[in-house]
Amino acid sequence: MKSLIATICILGMIGMVLGMTAKAAEEATVAATVMVRLLSVSVSDGVVTYGTMEQNATKSTIPAGLGDQQTVTNSGNDTENFNIKGLNSTNWTLGATAGSDVYVHQFCNGSGATGGPCVTPPTGYTALTTDYATFATGIAVNGTATLNLQINTPNPSTIYTQQSVNVTLVAVAG
Repeated sequence: MKSLIATICILGMIGMVLGMTAKAAEEATVAATVMVRLLSVSVSDGVVTYGTMEQNATKSTIPAGLGDQQTVTNSGNDTENFNIKGLNSTNWTLGATAGSDVYVHQFCNGSGATGGPCVTPPTGYTALTTDYATFATGIAVNGTATLNLQINTPNPSTIYTQQSVNVTLVAVAG
């Protein structure tokens, strides 16, 4: 009889503990999501051919010039800023003013239409350097900016072979 009473007491205590545990445990969930930022830029058509030019001559990609504007697109998944820089060619140095084997390459963010920012001072062109400069800011996903370039050949040039005067664009967090 004593063992029956002891067993009943033990089972009762176990029941109380289990009952208290079940009543005391409440759960809540926090819904958490994350997305990795993708910074990406693309340029269409990505090619500018200035052709053969005289020394100390200037040519632009605006519609009244070559008509070869470039479309720069945010190909990432978040708002971006675009930075731009120029490069030295094999034989020419990029500079602020044309000189002996020194060429000037400039950029403008705009349509280049008559009276537009690429033809109207003082908002016109900005000289490229070999360091990044801001080209466009706050570009939404799939948004675009219009890139116009302008070159001024060296004055004088001692090199008469074709030079690659490339421009580099990079997307940074906006």
